[in-house]
Formats: sequence, structure tokens, C-alpha cells
Amino acid sequence: MNDLASVVAPKVSVPHFVKGRLVVGEDANYGAFLTPALDIDALVWPRSEAGPAFSTPLKEIMDLLVATGERMKADPSGVMADAFEAMADVGDLDRGVLKRAYDSLPHLFTMDWLKFLVEGELGADVLDGWRRVTDPSGRPAQYRAFPPRLVHVLAGNAPGVAAISIIRGALTKGINLLKLPSNDLFTATAILRTMAEVDPDHPVVKSFSAVYWKGGDEAVEKYLLRPIYFDKLVAWGGEGSLRSAKKYVGPGFELVAFDPKTSISMIGREAFESPETLAQVADHAATDSCLYDQSACTSSRFHFIEATMEEAEAYCELLQAAMGQERQTASIAGARMPPALREDIDALRSLDPFYKVWGDSDGRGVVILSEDPVDFHPEAKTVNVVPVERLEDALRYASVATQTVGVYPAARKVEIREKLAAAGAQRIVTLGWALGGGVGIPHDGFFPLHRLVRWITDEC
Repeated sequence: MNDLASVVAPKVSVPHFVKGRLVVGEDANYGAFLTPALDIDALVWPRSEAGPAFSTPLKEIMDLLVATGERMKADPSGVMADAFEAMADVGDLDRGVLKRAYDSLPHLFTMDWLKFLVEGELGADVLDGWRRVTDPSGRPAQYRAFPPRLVHVLAGNAPGVAAISIIRGALTKGINLLKLPSNDLFTATAILRTMAEVDPDHPVVKSFSAVYWKGGDEAVEKYLLRPIYFDKLVAWGGEGSLRSAKKYVGPGFELVAFDPKTSISMIGREAFESPETLAQVADHAATDSCLYDQSACTSSRFHFIEATMEEAEAYCELLQAAMGQERQTASIAGARMPPALREDIDALRSLDPFYKVWGDSDGRGVVILSEDPVDFHPEAKTVNVVPVERLEDALRYASVATQTVGVYPAARKVEIREKLAAAGAQRIVTLGWALGGGVGIPHDGFFPLHRLVRWITDEC
């Protein structure tokens, strides 16, 4: 008989980072992993005390972030490498995709990007002091972006979420409590540890904590998520997470939500100008559809294409082949398809000619051709292609739940972008360029830095 201990995988130990210092321990058991005991009192700052970085000059903060990015890239202590290995062992992303994602993190911490972010969303003057204005009656006033007290509920579908949350929290000079997601327990802590290696006594370092608790745990959230300690809840994630978060919102405690969204592609008849053009369009569309193996809201799941059914079939064949290629943010074979989705797709295979399906549930991509959009949510590298006579015919499928719309050719964005905005869509890009955005320009329909800070006025 096998010894049970020899077949049970060892549990992962997850460190915390509290007000600038590393906290280790295995007191709390969450099944697959262990964490230190959660000291809730240590995670809050009384409002009678200013946050450590409230008065820190922005230039000094940006210098710290740049130095952090440089150290992340060099990684002399192996903190980032250790986090990557831990994520590769227990996370959802393919090892190659995760490695490329980690390698790209330092570029967010460059001075050019930081300046673009601040100037595009706020302006350095309101972060460091008061902006003076005079209204038409001659009445003067001053206002500034005051440092906030924030709880960040992070999403774990891509490491960049942790990085940009830390950058935004640092630039706004506030107090930041990061709730680690169960599918990325290591990235945020590794970045903060790297920052502490640059300058352990820096006010920004002391302003951050990153810990795990089970989402919805009222014993924790009823105590923490209150205006006596924090101003805003910055929530990423799925519908369940946001519904849980919303019940704590009230006077003095605001929700800043990066809601779950669905993205689409709109492809004009110009794609069929030549076989070479069609192949290139399919490749660009696959790039947009397979972002982080389709775990990102930015990943396109429905393609509306000006085509006959026969033309659409040719596109589907090329698209499915392209989805099985390795890319910057995609593996050859992503996570295996959930059983419920596989059953839905297998049911459609039996309904030919009303539905046609290319690909299998092996993670290399599945493409479904149908006259109308399917009534389930495509995931695990699954795309639904719907032919339309005109791109405008696809506008009825856009809504406030539509995040990114990739359009081909780029020149046709002008004719539909206002109509897409009226339908509720938030972001229009050239097909193949869905990745990126949201730094220095609106993200999910708003400027994040503008929403994170507290706006204070001094009026005469």
C-alpha cells in the first residue's frame, strides 16, 4: 500500500508583505496553500495619522519605481525568479506565457511610461500641490488630488494587474492594501519585496501591504472594508467578486470597479482582397482572441465578419490554425476546455449545417461558425464567428459589457466608433492590437488615477 504522504502534493507556503516588511508563516490553511496568520489590526492606519508617503514628492516616487523596475529586471536576489517558479507550479497560465509576461513587467516601471501615465491622467501639479483656478465670476479656488486609502482586490489572470496596481497606488501617494488573488499569490509580493530591496525605509514601501484572505470572508471584510480605515475599494475580477464587494459600498466608501467584460472583433470585406490578406487578418484576429490563452477581458470571443457563409468558412479554417500558434501572450495549447463548454460545442457539431466547428478541446483553439451568436460564453481559446452583410449589423451585439472592439481595416473604425460608443463599447482598436492600453489613457471608460485620488478644494 502506498504511503499517503508520498502521493499528496506538498502545500505551497505564501508570504505576506505588511507595511514594508516580509511576513512568513504557515498558520492559515487554505487547502492548496498556507499563509501567515492575518493580523487585521496591522493592516490599517488610523485616520489620525497621515500615510507615510502623503507628502513625498512625485519625482522621488517615480525614481523609486524606476529603480524597482531595473532591479526586477536584474533580479540579483532571485525574488522575481522565485515568484515565477511558484506561479509556474501552481498558476493557471502556461509556463512560456507566464515567463514572457514576467519579462515584460519592468517596462511599465520606466520613466517614460510613468510620466505618460501621470500627465495623461492627472498632471503632476495636482499630485504635488494645489492647482489654482478662477471661475468666470472672478472667484478663486484651489484643488488637489489628495492621497487616498485604498483596498485593491486584485485579479490573477495576468501578472500585469499586480504591477499596474502597485504603480498607481505609489503615484497617488496613498495607503494601499492589496488582496492577493488565489490564482496569483506571488507577483504583487515579489514586486513589493523588490521595491523594499531598493529602499526598505522609503515612505512608499511602508505604505503597502499585500495579504491573502478568502474573498467574502465577513470576519475580515466587515472589519477592513469600512470608511473608518479606507476611502475606496478598487476591485478587479469576475461578477461574483464584484457582487461581494458592492455590499460594503456606502457613504464614505466608494467602489472603483474594473468590471468583467467581453470583447469582440469586427472584420470588413476588405479581408478577402487576397489569400495573403485573409491569412494576415486571421493571424491578427487570433492574436486578439488568445491573450493570456483567452483569460483576459480584452480577449476577443465573437468575430463579426462581412462575408458569405462560404467566405466565412475559409476565414474560420485559417483562424483555427492561427489560434494554435505560440505567441507573446498565448501558448500552442492552452488550458483544457471545461467539460460544460465541451458538451455545448459537441452538441453544435451534430447540428451541421446550422453550425460548423473547427478544432478540438485540446487547447489549440476551437472556432464555431453560426448565423447568430451562440448563447454561451466562449472561453479556453474558443471563438464564435458570425457573418454579417455590413459591419453596422453587428452593432446590436455591442453593449455596456463590451470592452474592446478590434476592427479591420483600421480605416473603418471612423465609420463605426461613435455608434459603438453609443451602444456602450469602451475601447476601439485596430485588429491585432487589443493588448495594452489603459496607461495614460482611459481604462474601462475612465481615467484610473483620477478615480483613485480624493479631490479636495479650497475655495475663497
